[in-house]
Amino acid sequence: MLKIGSKGLGLVLACVFAGVLLAGCNNESSSEKEGEAQAAPAAPAGMIGLPAPDFTLTDMQGQQVSLSQFRGKIVILNFWATWCPPCVEEMPSMEQLYREFKDKDLVVLAVNVESSGQEAVGEFLAKKPYSFKILLDPDAEIQNTYGVFRLPESFLIDRNGIVVEKVIGGRNWRLGDLYEKISFLVKG
Repeated sequence: MLKIGSKGLGLVLACVFAGVLLAGCNNESSSEKEGEAQAAPAAPAGMIGLPAPDFTLTDMQGQQVSLSQFRGKIVILNFWATWCPPCVEEMPSMEQLYREFKDKDLVVLAVNVESSGQEAVGEFLAKKPYSFKILLDPDAEIQNTYGVFRLPESFLIDRNGIVVEKVIGGRNWRLGDLYEKISFLVKG
């Protein structure tokens, strides 16, 4: 049996943690590599340039929210979980982006995909409140509709309801090409 000292174990754990941060969190097994954490890979065939599938989910206040009610606005549709480090790490910059552009018709819909989402998100928000809408998808229906299996995954949807970008992995939402694209769309 191979013995690993405490330094070796610490190194192994640090490498595993770094890998999760860079690749995103999987909630299903997959042998496909979807890209680097800062890359913006293409959406599945047929997704970019087509209407985003409509849905209705419940928010944290128990209200029904549909994607279609935000037609005419720019929407970031973000799939996340409280147990996913990159998801949690990107939320402060997402909040900053939302506050910067909410008066210019930017909407953030953060879809929690945990089966115990109401409880988990409630505890999470008690420590770190956010002002954008958080929706619950406890049965993974919308997650499956959008083909999401790695978290966080986000879709940028234009004012006409068309998917213009798919983003896999955590990021700082206020930096880089994606920020420039969002800024361009909201100024539209």
